[in-house]
Parts: sequence; C-alpha cells; structure tokens
Amino acid sequence: MMKKALFLFCSIILFTLPGKAGALDFDSDSYGSISDYLNSIFGPDENAGLTAFPVLNVPMGGRSEGMAGAFAAVSDDISFIEYNPAGSAVLPYTELALFHNNWIADTKVEGAVFAHRLGNLGFGAGAKWLYTPFTEYNIYGDRVSKGYYSEAVGTLNISYNFLSGYYFSGLSLGANIKGAFRFVPDFTDADDQGNNEGALISGSGRSQSAAMAMADIGLLTRFNVLKTYSSRDANSSAALVIRNLGPPAKGDPLPSTVVAALAYKPLRPLLVSFDFSVPLNLADISLSERPYWSLGFAAQVTNFLSMRMGLMGKHGNVRIALGSAVELEKISLDLNYTLDLLTQMQPLNRVSLGVRFNLGDGGRKERAGRVDQLYLAGLDAYSRGNYQEAREYWEEALRIDPKFDPATEGLSIIAHAQSVQQKISDMQTLDY
Repeated sequence: MMKKALFLFCSIILFTLPGKAGALDFDSDSYGSISDYLNSIFGPDENAGLTAFPVLNVPMGGRSEGMAGAFAAVSDDISFIEYNPAGSAVLPYTELALFHNNWIADTKVEGAVFAHRLGNLGFGAGAKWLYTPFTEYNIYGDRVSKGYYSEAVGTLNISYNFLSGYYFSGLSLGANIKGAFRFVPDFTDADDQGNNEGALISGSGRSQSAAMAMADIGLLTRFNVLKTYSSRDANSSAALVIRNLGPPAKGDPLPSTVVAALAYKPLRPLLVSFDFSVPLNLADISLSERPYWSLGFAAQVTNFLSMRMGLMGKHGNVRIALGSAVELEKISLDLNYTLDLLTQMQPLNRVSLGVRFNLGDGGRKERAGRVDQLYLAGLDAYSRGNYQEAREYWEEALRIDPKFDPATEGLSIIAHAQSVQQKISDMQTLDY
C-alpha cells in the first residue's frame, strides 16, 4: 500500500507542475521544433472544423485517451462506450466510472458511465458534458451577457456476443443510441465592426442551440495469433465501427467516422493497438476530413500499476498521450497527459483524471475456475479408465458452462470409446 500511495503522489506532482491549465509546459523552441517536424509530415487539413458538436470528438479520459484513442479493438474497460459499442458484451467486469478532462483553456469535460454484462448480453449508459464560460462586453466595457456555452451527450448502449465458445470468443455486435444538445447563451446585436451597445437579442442563443440524435454501430471479435503464453483470453482482436451516424444539425454535419482497428498482445503484460479512421462528411463527401490513424501501447508493470502511451497521426492535429493507472482494491485511478501539436503559437496540453469502480464480474471467474477443476478431474478419471466418473465430471462442467467445448469433446470421446467396446463385445459373442 505504501508503494501505491508513493507512486500516486509522485504521479500527481509530475502531472501538475506549473503550467497552463495545470499541465506540463514546453518552451517555445522545443515546442516549435516538435510541431514543425510533425506538421511537415502530416500537414494541415483544409476540411477540419466543418462538423457540428465538437464534444463528440473530445474524449472523457481513461485508458483509451492515454493510448491516443487507439481503443476500438481493445474495448476491455468502460472506455468502450466512446470507441466501440460492441465492447459491453465482452466486458470483464461491471464498472462505474467518473471522468474529468481539463480540455482547452477554460473548457472542461465531465463524464459518467455505467456498464454491466449478463452472459453474452451487455448494456450501459453514459453522459458527457462540455462547457466553457461565455462572456460578452459592450463598447463601454460593461458585461452584458454571461453564462456557459455547453454541449452534452447522453448514450444508451446494448450489445450481444454471438457464436461464443471455448475456442472462439465470438462476434460481438453493439449499438449506441445517442442524444446531443448544444446550448448557446443570448448575445447582443453587433454592428458590422463587431461593436454593440449592450442590447441583448431575446432568443438569439436559442436560435444557435440545437438538439440531435445519432447512433454508433460496432463489431468486435477476439482470436489467437502467435500466442506465446498460456491464457484463456485471446491475444488478438479486430474491430469495425461506424460512429456518429445522423442527419446534419442546423445544416452542419456530424463528425461521422468509420474505424477499422487491430490489437495484439505479444506478451501477457504488453498490448499494441492500431486504429485507422476515415471521417465522413455526410452532407458533402468531398468536404470530409483526411483519414488518420492512432497507435497505442500499454504495459502492466505490476499487479497494481499500468502505463500507456499513444500517438495520433491526424493532419493539423498530431496528438501525443502518456498515462498511467493505479488499481487500489476495487478502485482504479486513471491519469493522462495529452499534448495536441496544433499549428499555432502554443501547444494545447491538458490533464484528464478518471476513477473507475469495479463492481464485480457476477461470479464469472469463479464459475470458470470451477469448470476447469471439473474438467481436470474428468481427465484424471478418464486416464484411469473410469468412464462413468469422467462422464459425471464433464456433465457437471457443462451444466455450469454449456459452451465449454473441451467437456463436450470429452463426452464424445467416451461415447465413441464405449461404442467401440460394445462392437468388440458383440463380435466376441457366439450366436448359437
């Protein structure tokens, strides 16, 4: 516990060194060198910023942000709700999470998500709120309008894992139904030069506010490739996701995106993931942003400490992320630092915090352990030639987990062996 507390304290000190918005600072020379180099590779995107509801592109935080968004094929914790709706059907634990993201300048993002799994059925709900202060002054310097520009998104999730078994983890299909709302405070009637005398226009904010419905659809499957360690869990996964499908909001298209993703664990504690994203401007495909990619790495350093990092290669918005998580009993603390290398004078660097509560797995791990014990006991009985005892063990294993294929195969072997024995017995019997 002392080591955990020490690490957490050091992490907080590291990520809250003096700087803009409590984030790390880069001097102008170092930032300029990094930014110039990366922007010379990726270049700007002339179609950036043409979509509505930027809150949909702002991550809440958590492990997924620490991997720069390369998470669609990972989706093994509650961050799945922003990256792949199919993740809830294979979620290891029931989770409740709260997030805070210090986004840009005075803009903040708050989030809350809950997800639960019943067998092959997963479901969840989440909400995200982006807000920034809005203040307007007249030509005399008097404040005439104030409040918050804000955007909020509510999400309902459901997914199901089809064809799952011992050898094949299944194909999970999921969907998010999302509702988004944008609120703009009333503002004044300015002249052509932007000057005003302080007369608020009643309903002007409402005319710019908007509400919108949209959907995400995702596929996720897991399998083994070049696996070097022993584990029930597959070491590779693939995903295909379509995010933010919906009609335009007041003439502005939503940030719809198609994502293809892969993830691979070459060793038990190491994870590599890659997402390739193709933005779609559904109002005018020719105005779609350029495709981009994300590459993420994660490592389980100890049983309570994990680290992650990521790079997003997006035109005009290269993103570098670093993060860690500390697991204290049933609580996980996520801390991420992200640097957006935009083409401007200052880097947009920020810190996000997350708290995840592990509410248990519904007894799945315990049942899996019991099934393994019964199967091994059946193997022992079979090796001794006691087929009836082996049958009883394996039938009990299947009552607990009907999809435990090795037990089904064992029963088939017993049936075949007994059939052969019966044929031999019949052949040896004299028919008088």
